[in-house]
Amino acid sequence: MAFASLGAFFAMGGHGPYVWAAWGVTALLMAACVIHARLERRQLARLLMRRARRGSTSQPHQASHADDP
Repeated sequence: MAFASLGAFFAMGGHGPYVWAAWGVTALLMAACVIHARLERRQLARLLMRRARRGSTSQPHQASHADDP
Protein backbone atom coordinates (compact mmCIF):
# COMPACT_ATOMS: atom_id res chain seq x y z
CA MET A 1 0.00 0.00 0.00
CA ALA A 2 1.24 3.49 -0.77
CA PHE A 3 0.25 4.87 2.66
CA ALA A 4 1.67 3.81 6.02
CA SER A 5 -1.69 3.94 7.83
CA LEU A 6 -5.36 4.62 7.33
CA GLY A 7 -4.87 8.11 8.83
CA ALA A 8 -2.17 8.85 6.26
CA PHE A 9 -4.51 7.63 3.53
CA PHE A 10 -7.24 10.04 4.62
CA ALA A 11 -4.73 12.90 5.03
CA MET A 12 -3.35 12.26 1.51
CA GLY A 13 -0.15 14.13 2.20
CA GLY A 14 -1.99 17.26 3.33
CA HIS A 15 -4.36 17.28 0.36
CA GLY A 16 -7.04 15.21 2.09
CA PRO A 17 -9.63 17.96 2.61
CA TYR A 18 -9.55 18.92 -1.08
CA VAL A 19 -9.57 15.31 -2.32
CA TRP A 20 -12.38 14.13 -0.04
CA ALA A 21 -14.44 17.26 -0.66
CA ALA A 22 -14.13 16.67 -4.40
CA TRP A 23 -15.21 13.04 -3.96
CA GLY A 24 -18.12 14.14 -1.78
CA VAL A 25 -19.35 16.79 -4.19
CA THR A 26 -19.07 14.35 -7.10
CA ALA A 27 -21.03 11.66 -5.25
CA LEU A 28 -23.67 14.19 -4.22
CA LEU A 29 -24.12 15.46 -7.79
CA MET A 30 -24.32 11.95 -9.20
CA ALA A 31 -26.98 11.01 -6.64
CA ALA A 32 -28.88 14.21 -7.44
CA CYS A 33 -28.82 13.34 -11.16
CA VAL A 34 -30.22 9.88 -10.50
CA ILE A 35 -32.96 11.23 -8.22
CA HIS A 36 -33.85 13.98 -10.70
CA ALA A 37 -34.06 11.50 -13.58
CA ARG A 38 -36.35 9.20 -11.58
CA LEU A 39 -38.62 12.09 -10.61
CA GLU A 40 -38.84 13.29 -14.21
CA ARG A 41 -39.61 9.74 -15.38
CA ARG A 42 -42.47 9.45 -12.88
CA GLN A 43 -43.80 12.86 -13.91
CA LEU A 44 -43.68 11.91 -17.60
CA ALA A 45 -45.41 8.59 -16.91
CA ARG A 46 -48.22 10.42 -15.07
CA LEU A 47 -48.57 12.91 -17.91
CA LEU A 48 -48.75 10.16 -20.53
CA MET A 49 -51.31 8.22 -18.49
CA ARG A 50 -53.45 11.38 -18.17
CA ARG A 51 -53.22 11.97 -21.91
CA ALA A 52 -54.08 8.35 -22.66
CA ARG A 53 -57.15 8.47 -20.40
CA ARG A 54 -58.25 11.76 -21.93
CA GLY A 55 -57.65 10.52 -25.46
CA SER A 56 -59.60 7.30 -24.97
CA THR A 57 -62.82 9.14 -24.02
CA SER A 58 -62.85 11.73 -26.79
CA GLN A 59 -61.74 11.83 -30.38
CA PRO A 60 -59.22 14.51 -31.37
CA HIS A 61 -60.60 17.32 -33.51
CA GLN A 62 -59.82 16.78 -37.19
CA ALA A 63 -59.35 19.93 -39.24
CA SER A 64 -60.98 19.80 -42.64
CA HIS A 65 -58.77 20.50 -45.59
CA ALA A 66 -61.30 21.82 -48.11
CA ASP A 67 -58.59 23.86 -49.84
CA ASP A 68 -56.43 20.78 -50.53
CA PRO A 69 -56.55 19.67 -54.18
